[in-house]
Amino acid sequence: MGKRIGFVDLNLENFHADVYLKLLRRELQERGFVVAGCTGLKEAESRAWAAKNEVPYFATVAELDGHVDFYAVLAPSNPEVHEQLCGQVFPCGKATYVDKTFTPDLAAAERLFALADRHGVAMQTSSALRYTNVQRRLAELGGAHLRHMVAWGGGSSFGEYAIHPVELVVSCMGPEVERLMRRGTGDQSQLLLDFWGGRTAVVNVYTKGNTPFAATLSTGAATEYVAVDSSAIFRDTAAAMLDLFASGKAAIDRHETLAIRRILDAAAEPAALERFVQL
Repeated sequence: MGKRIGFVDLNLENFHADVYLKLLRRELQERGFVVAGCTGLKEAESRAWAAKNEVPYFATVAELDGHVDFYAVLAPSNPEVHEQLCGQVFPCGKATYVDKTFTPDLAAAERLFALADRHGVAMQTSSALRYTNVQRRLAELGGAHLRHMVAWGGGSSFGEYAIHPVELVVSCMGPEVERLMRRGTGDQSQLLLDFWGGRTAVVNVYTKGNTPFAATLSTGAATEYVAVDSSAIFRDTAAAMLDLFASGKAAIDRHETLAIRRILDAAAEPAALERFVQL
């Protein structure tokens, strides 16, 4: 089986393109996957990145396709272009990883899943906060039933970085979120989430400050605080991307992906600042 990955981006000059390329060439080198080609909508900047990193550049996805076996659609800061990029990539019929944030709204997310299904494409997307010691600790708790969770996260803006603590919560509690209320729209914002079965969560998004990612896990027996070890989250995210390519099967429940987008959409509604809104 081939192990050639194609990077598709808006502008390849970004942190995610850099870090995933380095991981594939260093820590994950033994997996045998290589970035065999790339393309970007911003051609001049993307060509410069390709030349600097010694990755073959192709002017279009159509030209790139004959040289790769899988796709990584990046543009991590520009989810508004993911639908355009995936519209070029999915017809190629190859397993595809789509970087966070998946789409700018729920309708676009549903369209992308439908498009992937039409072309028989195994596709998944996630924030790096899906792969942390918080999820590992929850697994270690075994049959303990998670009743409540609190998550904290920072970043430069709510729009780009809220997905991280939201993904942390949904990956632990599942997709059955029923309603949401938001408190605050400035640098300190808080989401109150009600899940099926009386379970609850609080997501704190503190922007323009130094707020490390962390969580508390509350079961019927105890509440445990877990600071996120961020040192390996990109490595483990890249490893999960390679697992998708190797197996040809998505490992993330799309209902969770859609629940995350539904939460982010609801958090943007003015009504959520006044009362709980149904999801």
